[in-house]
Amino acid sequence: MRKWLIGLLAAAFAVVAAFLLSPWPSVYVIRAVFDKGAAEASERLNKHVPDTVRTVTISYDPTDKDAVLDVHRPARTNPRTPLIVWIHGGGFVSGRRGDITNYAKVLAGQGFNVVNVDYTIAPEAQYPMPVRQVSKALAFLSAQGGKLGIDTSRIVLAGDSAGAQIAAQTAAVTVNPDYARRVGIVPGVRPSQIAGTLLHCGVYDVTRMGGGGGILGWFVKSTTWAYSGKRNWRDAKGFDTMSVAPNVTAAFPPSFISAGNADPLGPQSVAMADALETKGVKVERLFFPAGYKPPLGHEYQFDLDSEAGRLALARSTAWLKTL
Repeated sequence: MRKWLIGLLAAAFAVVAAFLLSPWPSVYVIRAVFDKGAAEASERLNKHVPDTVRTVTISYDPTDKDAVLDVHRPARTNPRTPLIVWIHGGGFVSGRRGDITNYAKVLAGQGFNVVNVDYTIAPEAQYPMPVRQVSKALAFLSAQGGKLGIDTSRIVLAGDSAGAQIAAQTAAVTVNPDYARRVGIVPGVRPSQIAGTLLHCGVYDVTRMGGGGGILGWFVKSTTWAYSGKRNWRDAKGFDTMSVAPNVTAAFPPSFISAGNADPLGPQSVAMADALETKGVKVERLFFPAGYKPPLGHEYQFDLDSEAGRLALARSTAWLKTL
């Protein structure tokens, strides 16, 4: 019994030490949970996917194994609609472009050309690598648009969760040269090519995150550790530039911003909308009353079997067609 107890305590100590010394144990847990949720959400979208959408998969940087994108084209496009470039979420530590393939095809079925982009997740790569990769993807699309049959003169950067942050930051560095220099990014396209941003359930100011405990506190601490490379992201030089909201200017493109009423990141979306409107940027908001039933959690927009999910699709596509 004594040996058994000593062994049990040693094992428990090893587990605790692993979580304290590296972000990897937490990352594995987050990936397992997020990957399962993403797969279930994608499966529920199967019945909503039109069969007229055609997809081409391309590498946007042959030197980078993660630099892959899909181009989804409907049978017929309206030449006046913008190109949607969607960046997937996953807390910066999980996810892949295939997670939102079905939703991208649903959007394409509305008459848009839609591109969904892969990037390297953390801790395999750290900030600002995803922004750099998305900027390279934009440069590739801009150069190859004619061959691909897509118009890159009006691009909407779209994303969900972490992807919304990456989309927003890519837009911000594209239209703000000073911010681009501080982040260390060479924009892939001209500012005039960014027509808007479509942002669902994102995080836009890291300085307002991570102070609490519980599951959310653990999640924020784990993902910022993995993405910044430091257990306390405040010790990571330059990581504070990840916060988009404090760095927006009047040059930021028109934006559609939404989050659910029960999303713990919801206040981030409201604050981002406020920050943009303070700068005079046009913002289309889709938020819900605190008492909205059923409560809308994180990534509510992917549930097209719900009234709120259908509303988000209808409102966002109507907004896209005004750009």
